[in-house]
Amino acid sequence: MDNWRTAIATSDATNIWIRGHDIASLMTQGSFADTVFLLHQGRLPNAGERRLLDAILVGVADHGSGAPSCATARLAASGNRQSPSAAVAAGILAIGNEHGGAGADCMEMIANGIDRATKASISLEGVARKLVDDAKANHRRIPGLGHRVHSSDPRTPTLFSMAREVGLAGKGIAFMEALESQVREKIKPLPINIDGALAAVLYDIGFPPTFGMLVFIIGRVAGLTAEVAEEYAREKPMRIHVPVTYDGVPPREKGK
Repeated sequence: MDNWRTAIATSDATNIWIRGHDIASLMTQGSFADTVFLLHQGRLPNAGERRLLDAILVGVADHGSGAPSCATARLAASGNRQSPSAAVAAGILAIGNEHGGAGADCMEMIANGIDRATKASISLEGVARKLVDDAKANHRRIPGLGHRVHSSDPRTPTLFSMAREVGLAGKGIAFMEALESQVREKIKPLPINIDGALAAVLYDIGFPPTFGMLVFIIGRVAGLTAEVAEEYAREKPMRIHVPVTYDGVPPREKGK
């Protein structure tokens, strides 16, 4: 059997290295955002990249106990008092295309849109217009837009403003803003949500589409650990009872 291969981390009896960087140096001179960037990009971020990635991790950390990942983690914790890892894992498993996973789809859309604009020599606004027309004609949702709670997601202008401040706002942000404008004009006002915002920023600083979901998982784990810890500390076991209305076949009489 061949050995596994990895370019991420290694160690010996007295040392640990991540992408060739000594772990002690990272601990004393870097940040968690630095290490996440290093793990996934193979290099340390510059100051602007660090600031943006850190802001994204903060922005996705928690959104209240009703969010699917948090609610699932607390439900698991309510019935399992011995394994916080299982409860946190349950929360992670609730992350998907409809909750926290749209960032990856949105990054794919941004990359394809910008590539199309470049190859066809048309503006990002033109590509966004065609995309919205197609989505409207086929009754298809556009990732990165709309939120079940916010009429305006407060995290989006914060991220975009920060990206502009550090000189890293590029075509990703421009495309999402053009898309939001076209959707407002042709369908209805739908704000760029956190998935769309982080997708635009991550595209502009060079991350691949899969990281759109992975970064949500990395950041949300912090919130899930707090949700599970609070469930254990403040609530009784099995306290969560999900209301259910039965609308199936009426119960049969005994013997029939």
